[in-house]
Amino acid sequence: MKRSWAESDESAGVVSRRALVLGGAQLALLSTLVLRMRQLQVEEAAEYQLLAEDNRVNVRLIPPRRGKVFDRHGIPVAQNGQNYRIVIVREDAGNVEETISKVRRLVELDESKLQRALKEVYRRSPFVPVTLADQLAWEDVAEVAVNAPALPGITPEVGLSRVYPLGPDFAHVVGYVGPVSESDLAQAETPDPVLQIPEYQFGKIGIEAKRETDLRGRAGIRRIEVSAAGRVMRELGRDESVAGSDLQLTIDHGLQNYALARLAGESGSAVVIDVETGDLLAMVSSPSFDPNLFVRGISVKDYGALREDAQVPLFNRSVQGQYPPGSTFKMMTALAALRAGVIGPRDTVHCPGHLEFGGRKFHCWRAGGHGRVDLDKAIAQSCDVYFYEVARRVGIDLIAELCEEFGLGQRPDIPVSAVRSGLVPSIKWKAQVRGERWIEGETLNAGIGQGDVLATPLQLAVMTARIASGRAVKPRLIKSVDGVEAPVEPAAGIELPEGQMQLVRRAMYKVVNGARGTARRSPIVAEEFLMAGKTGTSQVRGISEAERERGVTKNEELPRHLRDHGLFVAFAPYDRPKYAIAVVVEHGSSGSLVAPPARDILLYALFEGIPPLTAYPEDQREAIRQQHQEMVLRPRQKPVREASRA
Repeated sequence: MKRSWAESDESAGVVSRRALVLGGAQLALLSTLVLRMRQLQVEEAAEYQLLAEDNRVNVRLIPPRRGKVFDRHGIPVAQNGQNYRIVIVREDAGNVEETISKVRRLVELDESKLQRALKEVYRRSPFVPVTLADQLAWEDVAEVAVNAPALPGITPEVGLSRVYPLGPDFAHVVGYVGPVSESDLAQAETPDPVLQIPEYQFGKIGIEAKRETDLRGRAGIRRIEVSAAGRVMRELGRDESVAGSDLQLTIDHGLQNYALARLAGESGSAVVIDVETGDLLAMVSSPSFDPNLFVRGISVKDYGALREDAQVPLFNRSVQGQYPPGSTFKMMTALAALRAGVIGPRDTVHCPGHLEFGGRKFHCWRAGGHGRVDLDKAIAQSCDVYFYEVARRVGIDLIAELCEEFGLGQRPDIPVSAVRSGLVPSIKWKAQVRGERWIEGETLNAGIGQGDVLATPLQLAVMTARIASGRAVKPRLIKSVDGVEAPVEPAAGIELPEGQMQLVRRAMYKVVNGARGTARRSPIVAEEFLMAGKTGTSQVRGISEAERERGVTKNEELPRHLRDHGLFVAFAPYDRPKYAIAVVVEHGSSGSLVAPPARDILLYALFEGIPPLTAYPEDQREAIRQQHQEMVLRPRQKPVREASRA
């Protein structure tokens, strides 16, 4: 059917309107796209160009400053020194060998260190910087910086390296840091990314290891733009690192240095403790070593020399050395017996030179015996027979129970590596550990600090401090963190009548000041600082009956390694105790020979410096004067005062 003109005009109008709407929509869309393209290409061009080149933006960690360590007076013990170094990033370097070859034309590189660095380059992730050389002169670093455009992936840096300005004095306490090893990473439950930083120095032993988290701080982040050739173009932003905490120790450097010098040539230890606060003023292990050797990885030669040294300088005798305490243990046996009521202060035991028990003889150190002795005389003259008998009466379990209250057989809670717990045996312990029945004769040996009884010098110092104060003093090594004083825990009283404690203290006074005391040749004559103490000798070899019959070989006639260990514990002043000390000298022959260095160290603590000659017996003063002249002491250091971050 043929349409009319009116219908045709109406249809054309509809088409025109639709075309207009569609065209308008297309124009609007096109306009939007043009505007957006202009915004992207003109207004935001720089931003999107950077995003398009995201593979050329590197994120690098900023190592935090490691916290410093100071002695109780603010003298630096561990600090940080500048370290100029060159690092390489594999993903930016391209041909690593070619780039290193160019570097070698500018700077002399140690071949062995270079080979280790190359292994690290290919072992680590390609974006992790690896140190090619450190401890460089400024001139070498400047030469590399000038030639940086021709050295893709190479960056000169200024870092920090650990320094121990006092060398061996604090080696066993503070420990040392060293490069992070695979085993270090494996042991960490959630490894901190900072450990991936090239040549990052990680605490290996001592406080450096035990307080690693505090000392480490938190790494920062640096975002840098790198050109296609690996050259750093600019820094895009950074989040600064947070420095580690500064620690202040309770140790007094002057006393620490004096104690180490006084024990020079010996294998031994000295520990000085404040009987009120538990502050450890000195904790020395002799001989010591230089911890600076370990900071950047110790050489095979240096490490071999330390390991092969017969005196084992790496061994921390203060907390790792476990020794039979010998007669220094006799105060424990006496107090256990007094508490149990099996002896009184006036009760006596006859000492003919031995005690027969269980079909064998238990000998006294004095072959002819001491005659009839009471508690006072037994401690002063260190009669073994008296304590054999007293130990038999009280029994090993009550002795072990009391020892726990005095810190023996307990692991001290201080942040130092490999702290040992020592051992005080009991009937239950032997059954559980050895599956054997306790033999009563073992109680006699334990009663004089022999047999299975073991103690560290630190434990003996704690024991002596508790005897002196009558309170359960706990050793403390950290004085403050970032200037905030660490709290001192109030020490609980020990459940013993003060009269019984005073009996033992008075007997210890006579050890040093009595006419027949075993340490009578080593008194302090300054009236305000009179000392009480106890000698101890622990056997390192068995003595047969045949040898006793023909005469026991004297220590000085034996090879050094077969001589007895010498021990001495003391506190002073006697009437108002301030400090306690324990000294152990391996193969030192006897406690009476160890008493002089212990007295000298205690005097230094009391006088806060070299003691005056008037503190010594008159007939010893000239020898003491010469001794002090010959001692190699470190000059007194000046404290470094820094603002607290508290």
